[in-house]
Amino acid sequence: MSERVRRVGVADLGRRGLVGAVAVGAVLALAVAGLVAPGSAAGTLSQVLFDSGTLASALRLSVPIALAALGGIFAEKSGVINIGLEGLLIISAFSAVYAMDLVDSLWVAFGAGVLASTVLAGLFAVVCIEFRADQIIAGLAVWLIALGLAPFASQVVYGAPNTVSVRTPPSAADVVGGIPVVGDLQGALAAIPVVGALFDANVVVYLTLLAVGLSWHTLYRTRFGQWVRASGENPKALDTAGVSVSRVRYAAVLLSGVLSGLGGASLSLTLGQFTGNGPTMVNGKGFIAIVAYLFGNYNPVSAFLSTLLFAGLDALQIALQLRDVGVPNQLIRITPFVMVIVVLALVGRTRLPSAAGDHYESGEE
Repeated sequence: MSERVRRVGVADLGRRGLVGAVAVGAVLALAVAGLVAPGSAAGTLSQVLFDSGTLASALRLSVPIALAALGGIFAEKSGVINIGLEGLLIISAFSAVYAMDLVDSLWVAFGAGVLASTVLAGLFAVVCIEFRADQIIAGLAVWLIALGLAPFASQVVYGAPNTVSVRTPPSAADVVGGIPVVGDLQGALAAIPVVGALFDANVVVYLTLLAVGLSWHTLYRTRFGQWVRASGENPKALDTAGVSVSRVRYAAVLLSGVLSGLGGASLSLTLGQFTGNGPTMVNGKGFIAIVAYLFGNYNPVSAFLSTLLFAGLDALQIALQLRDVGVPNQLIRITPFVMVIVVLALVGRTRLPSAAGDHYESGEE
């Protein structure tokens, strides 16, 4: 069996390498097309792809998805499948704007978003771990509760499902612009083509990058990370070692609430408003986060890169709709989803943690 698993892993790595090579080749081909035939459809696509605004948009769009994906990694690595990430994003998005409207403090607003999300994640953890409820059904319940509760609360407070506008987080230029040397350096870096967007991003983008690094370190370089991974792979061994499986899973699910809370707060505060119409402003980002960490094989860095890919495709199609490329906008809008399906089909399968979705009580055989 181990030899078969090894062969499958090698095959998956080969497919991933092939996908990467094809992607690099396509980008290089577009770059050449942009130089040779700037007026063609390929040239227009090249201009949009290598525009700093596209990268800036991709980074902004990736923030809530990436943070929710990090939370989902911790929960599922511990053995608890949390498909309620969408609900955690919704409730934290509203709570952050409401707190910002009350006290006009970004710290308080982010704290309120994290608190609301963590409380709902804690409720989910109790239902799944203590009362052994079906994790998929409980996750759907979290989503539906938030989907109804947040717009209802907005209706009660503001008389509409959409809140008032509030102050947004500053960009890097706003933070360091007044410092003579640092401000000049930041401005020079921000002027670099394409990658300059990294140096003039919103502070929530830097928060996300920090969260990715800390999540990777926690998961693979700390004792707690070892416990989380053991809880999802072999909870009996963890229990035998004297570590409470339930406590580790509670901590992991609560951590998913914290990270999703940061994601939801970042989403609404960046836009300066909570929109509760229809599927709300979150609009499926929690479910995309699940796809992102599965695509990234539960690695925080890979999950972030997957998120950036999805967000980049979304930013690309938005920019292309504003230009005349000779293709109907309806086809442009579905292009990101088609490309994601193609990539997922080529990359290969993701191996779920062995005990994901399984209940465990100390002393079980």
